[in-house]
Amino acid sequence: MHRDRGGGVAFRVGLLEFRAILYNRRMKEIYISTDIETDGPIPGPHSLLSLGSAAYAADKRLLATFSANLETLPGAVAHPRTAAWWASQPEAWAACRTQLEAPDKAMSRYVAWIRSLGGKPVFVAYPAGFDFLFVYWYLMRFVGESPFSHSALDIKTFAMALLKGDYRDSTKKNMPKRWFDKLPHSHVALDDAIEQGALFCNMLKENRS
Repeated sequence: MHRDRGGGVAFRVGLLEFRAILYNRRMKEIYISTDIETDGPIPGPHSLLSLGSAAYAADKRLLATFSANLETLPGAVAHPRTAAWWASQPEAWAACRTQLEAPDKAMSRYVAWIRSLGGKPVFVAYPAGFDFLFVYWYLMRFVGESPFSHSALDIKTFAMALLKGDYRDSTKKNMPKRWFDKLPHSHVALDDAIEQGALFCNMLKENRS
């Protein structure tokens, strides 16, 4: 490395850091469509059972996927209404109770996966208010950070803007069929994450066209 009397080394390091900042600012957003399965309405008293994420580019390229089934939290119990719903979904229940991981290991693996993608991660869900609640709580509790910061995009809110209607009317049944690809919605977290990610990308394309 070239050194000079005027602090050239420090200048060169500073220039490299500046270039890195510029590079990061130019990085494209990656839309991480995420679906979760839980045994209750809030984290802490209840547990995150399964987490599935599908990373999409804006052009609907599926870049990578992540899935994990988590052990329940110590002392947490299933909410009676959620437990009754699970009793009606035996296949989905079986799918989310296999190959269980401790929450700290699963969430650390999740953070490493997000970082491996490059780009700027944006959490995408339907509804984001529920899914991000659990994911953010688990990230902060077991990893101490959120790679998303607070960047959570709600598909239903996006639909409200596109349809120019009321929020509570912006449900999937009122969305145009052209937004939906023929993909399974199985209540298996990764399946549903892939499906809603494609939905979001179709909406994004229409919004930008």
